[in-house]
Amino acid sequence: MAEISAIILAAGQGKRMRSSLPKVAHAVSGKPMLWHVAQAARGAGVAEIVFVLGKGREKVLGVVEEFGGKVAIQENQLGTGDAARCGLSVLSSRANEVVVLCGDAPLVRPRTIRGLIAARRRRKAAASVLTGILPDPSGYGRVVRGPDGTVARIVEERDGGPEIRKIREVNSGTYVFDRKFLRRNLPRLTDVNVQREFYLTDLVVQALQEGKIVVPVVAGNPDEVRGINSRKELAEATEVLRRAKIDALMDAGVTFPVPDGTYIEPEVSVGADSVIEPGVVLLGKTRIGKGVRIQAGCVVENCRVDDGAQLKPYSVLTDSHVRKGAILGPFAHLRPGVDVGEDARIGNFVEMKKTRFGKGSKANHLSYIGDSIVGKKANIGAGTITCNFDGLAKHTTVIGDGVFVGSDTQFVAPVTIGKGALVGAGATITRDVPPFALALARVEQKNIADWVIRKMPDLPRKAGLKIPPPKKKA
Repeated sequence: MAEISAIILAAGQGKRMRSSLPKVAHAVSGKPMLWHVAQAARGAGVAEIVFVLGKGREKVLGVVEEFGGKVAIQENQLGTGDAARCGLSVLSSRANEVVVLCGDAPLVRPRTIRGLIAARRRRKAAASVLTGILPDPSGYGRVVRGPDGTVARIVEERDGGPEIRKIREVNSGTYVFDRKFLRRNLPRLTDVNVQREFYLTDLVVQALQEGKIVVPVVAGNPDEVRGINSRKELAEATEVLRRAKIDALMDAGVTFPVPDGTYIEPEVSVGADSVIEPGVVLLGKTRIGKGVRIQAGCVVENCRVDDGAQLKPYSVLTDSHVRKGAILGPFAHLRPGVDVGEDARIGNFVEMKKTRFGKGSKANHLSYIGDSIVGKKANIGAGTITCNFDGLAKHTTVIGDGVFVGSDTQFVAPVTIGKGALVGAGATITRDVPPFALALARVEQKNIADWVIRKMPDLPRKAGLKIPPPKKKA
């Protein structure tokens, strides 16, 4: 395919969103709606993208940078024709075709754009336009066809009468133009209309005056022509993308027992024979391997979960790696920077952060392990804490292979526990422990006879206990 440029019109404020954000910065399925349009353009083979932005443009500059795009500024919203002029002024001179896309139409697909390009080339037309047949076309410009099926006019709803409003074929605002035709005719647009704006749709008339045609291409899925103008429409567009993603994953061998109960974003990947249960949320660039089971209520963001791992209910993972065969949860929490080794076990109410946890090691209950390196086949007892922050800096705890840590242990970092060592329950470890040593750090227990009877007799009485007489001194 020859080199193609694209102009994405994204300067509108979207007043119906009732937001301080520009409309195209609002998220659809976890990404700014502008991102989805740019992704479709790139997927269709577009080499150069110009984003026409207006007020609040700093909110979407990340999208521009991600796609290596250029920026054209439309300070005053004077219509789609004026926006296209702004975009054309910064395009390079290489491409002979220009795709014009709406930044608020995130459901357009790459293959639809490719079909639009092919249709223009096949007919050697001045332009092709994506249209949709809608049951309720309210709010959209209508496509009026000529006897030969090409476009005779595109009439904005405000400028049309009752007969125009009866037409159900609508203009999506997505076009492919011959570059020379576009450059020649954009300066000829006028603002003689109800809105006093420069309409890109008026190029149809100019094409006919030149003896050229504009080819309509009906979208296979009417959702592709939908523009987003409200919070309700944001949610509807997200649902379209969510369901499409889940359908594609099921076709690829992933099981969703209750598909409507799962939220999953577009860049997530899941391997065959994995099971994603209801209430799961998969975000960002999460990569799930084959044969993984993710149970109810788990939230996984920008993580890698390798083959055969299992996430039990209500585990929360962010920017972490769970290796093959590991089991987490329920109610485990992995904060950024955690690497859980193969066949490791992270149990209920265990929190980890910036930790490498070795192959086959276990932390089954109620522990916090942060800024740590834990070796292979270590056992971390319930209630263990790595005290990694001294108020000014973070410090590292190193626990060697095969270490057994008793319950309710505190490691005051920086500290290193040698391989094969045993740390007794209730210890506060402030110094390094040599390999294979026993570490004990407890206050000596002292029992004071009859103290409760003498000092707090109401306590046993409240429990219904008979208080024995005090013991006679020998």
